[in-house]
Amino acid sequence: MLENLFKLKENGTNVRTEVIAGVTTFMTMAYILALNPSILSASGMDANAVLMATAIASFIGTMAMALLANYPFALAPGLGLNAYFAYTVCGSMGYSWQFALLAVFVEGLIFILLSLTNVREAIFNAIPAQLKKGVSVGIGLFVAFIGLQNGGLVVNDDSTLVAITSFVSDFNTTGISALLCIIGVFIIAVLSVKKVKGSILIGIIATWVIGMICQALGIYQGSSLYPVWSNFNPGAIGQTFGQCFNVDFSSVRILDFVVIIFAFLFVDVFDTLGTLIGVANKADMLDEEGKLPRIKPALLADAIGTTAGAICGTSTVTTFVESSSGVSEGGRTGLTAAVTGLLFLLAIFLSPIFIAIPSFATGSALIYVGFLMITAVIDIDFNDITEALPAYLCLIAMPLMYSISEGIAVGVISYVVINLCSGKAKKITPLMYVLAVLFILKYIFL
Repeated sequence: MLENLFKLKENGTNVRTEVIAGVTTFMTMAYILALNPSILSASGMDANAVLMATAIASFIGTMAMALLANYPFALAPGLGLNAYFAYTVCGSMGYSWQFALLAVFVEGLIFILLSLTNVREAIFNAIPAQLKKGVSVGIGLFVAFIGLQNGGLVVNDDSTLVAITSFVSDFNTTGISALLCIIGVFIIAVLSVKKVKGSILIGIIATWVIGMICQALGIYQGSSLYPVWSNFNPGAIGQTFGQCFNVDFSSVRILDFVVIIFAFLFVDVFDTLGTLIGVANKADMLDEEGKLPRIKPALLADAIGTTAGAICGTSTVTTFVESSSGVSEGGRTGLTAAVTGLLFLLAIFLSPIFIAIPSFATGSALIYVGFLMITAVIDIDFNDITEALPAYLCLIAMPLMYSISEGIAVGVISYVVINLCSGKAKKITPLMYVLAVLFILKYIFL
């Protein structure tokens, strides 16, 4: 049945590989079950309700990706968009979280309509091949930077913005976390060299176990690495479910509503496209023309996840860049996504276990995945500045601006400007002009 449903042999994979890849993807994404409730609770939402909504929306979106598109991509509420939800819409703008959920719901409906047409597919296909390589490398750097932060190796610094952590001053907390993250990278690397299947997953679990041993010995004195069941409340979902339709419009400004919807939609579209380009390129799923087969159902799955998430009670659902960890383990079909989706559903009942996975363990995996993704840099033609420079600006912007969509914006604008001013306007498709103008307008008005 699995063979007929997911075409495993046709994609050069098997059930064992897909299951390991699915578990690996989930392990690197499980942090969203803790982080999303933490962020959205700032808007006044119940943290337990958000956790349940996050798990259910991730399950629906990821299963839609598995069954509609047969791709190994997993979905969950996106970082950045949840911060905009909590701190901008519900914070500085002063709207209720019910209003914000309604905006996400409407954005999801628009997303579904766009996914049923050729608009988003046309955008994907319009991006030049060399720029797509830059997107892939940029996502690799972005993922690695997230891993360095999660592992505690990179910290904020007033003078240089970022700096390496101090291993000595707070050794029993941040220092040991950073050291365990490094150990985790070494474990994954050695296992990969020895061609051990599931090396990334094994590395995450091994690093977690070493952390538990360090905590038992008193070496690690950070937050508990053991599951805590006391706050588990699966019935909390009732506090947010369907609340997107419970909005008082008497104080709503229509222009604000339109701007908020557009902001959610704009970032969601290009974060999703960027992730699909980067991860699909790494998995060698793009065809000879640089296009992704079955992109329309993949985009539709993303839109379904967002709409379902708004009803359940969470911010915009998007394709997660951490899907690259499962792809790196050999995941090539929707079975990988199905396993990840089922684990999100299981997480509703076992959430304390998954939330207990320390960030230094998943951080080590993301650092290694970043290394795997930047290998696409060798495919960029650096002899052609009109192609290579936009790709370079795109890949460097993603980690430094901390946004996949911003990296794409920089890449698209620079590609159009450089080629137009260099007398190579024939290379630029009409849609690239449109995208460049839209990005410029975004920076002016949003």
